[in-house]
Amino acid sequence: MTARTVTFEISENPAPRLDKALARDVPIDASLSRSRMARLLADGAVTVNGIVVTDPRAKPRMGDAVEITVEIADDYHVAAEDIPLDVVFEDDDLIVINKPTGMVVHPAPGTPGGTLVNALLHHCGDALSGVGGEKRPGIVHRIDKETSGLLVVAKTDRAHHGLAAQFEAHTVERHYRAICYGVPDSNDPRVRGIKGASFEPGNILKLQTQLARHKHDRQKQAVVWHNGRHAVTRARIVQPLGTPGVAALLDCWLETGRTHQIRVHLTHAGHGLIGDPTYGGRRKLSEKAVGEAGRLAAYTFPRQALHAATLGFEHPVSKDMMRFEAPMPADMTDLIAALGGAEG
Repeated sequence: MTARTVTFEISENPAPRLDKALARDVPIDASLSRSRMARLLADGAVTVNGIVVTDPRAKPRMGDAVEITVEIADDYHVAAEDIPLDVVFEDDDLIVINKPTGMVVHPAPGTPGGTLVNALLHHCGDALSGVGGEKRPGIVHRIDKETSGLLVVAKTDRAHHGLAAQFEAHTVERHYRAICYGVPDSNDPRVRGIKGASFEPGNILKLQTQLARHKHDRQKQAVVWHNGRHAVTRARIVQPLGTPGVAALLDCWLETGRTHQIRVHLTHAGHGLIGDPTYGGRRKLSEKAVGEAGRLAAYTFPRQALHAATLGFEHPVSKDMMRFEAPMPADMTDLIAALGGAEG
């Protein structure tokens, strides 16, 4: 493995600790995040005035000459594949993708190829400057295989660090379109009686629970009240579907981002997603309410009716506010039409 060197001086008014001074003074074009520099410091890759320093608490002085040896990123072991991508936005640091249904985000034992990562490795090529010491895209969040919609992926270490911090702080805006069984209305006493469910002004359903792996099925998540991960989902009705309403198009947004969160929470509230094979089940809607075409469309819908429609965040390098929207895919708009509605 080859290496590059990054050299600079500690500025005036140095920070009380070396690690903080490095994070402040390192040139932005070095593409080194705070966490990456911490690893380099611990590994003995940082010299101050020609002397190797590994203690992050060492006290720097103004004018100290710093040299950091950075190993050039290895090629990622996952194969690049020429798979078409719907690119919504791209610059030197990140890329926003509108992921189609059926595409897995990251390779796994059951899906070693055909994933978003395989496609990004081909699309980005040498534009990937490396995340964590490897030439790979930085996955900071995921959406399920059968869920369509927006994802942001880091192309550089500094972008990966900045985006990950925003997701950890729950400051990223994420809105989903979902089609569920029933209409989650504040006038429904059944929903009001569900533990963890409440309504906020504007008929907004709030679901606040803990989530953990299901005791008997490790591929599923379940609502729990102890020893789980805090999870909050909000949902509002965009449009009731059927006459009377036997389904609904919802706008859902996340305060936290847990595995299968929207799917598990809506099922907990009794409003599972149409087509969800894991949580929603296969309910037969009334032909009187939605017609034969609507009943059949809902019963045979092949995936969870969920789409990541809006994504907003602060650009980790430029600090500009970014916001993207992706229209619902044709299968969901066709389902809405079959159920007697139109996207609102």
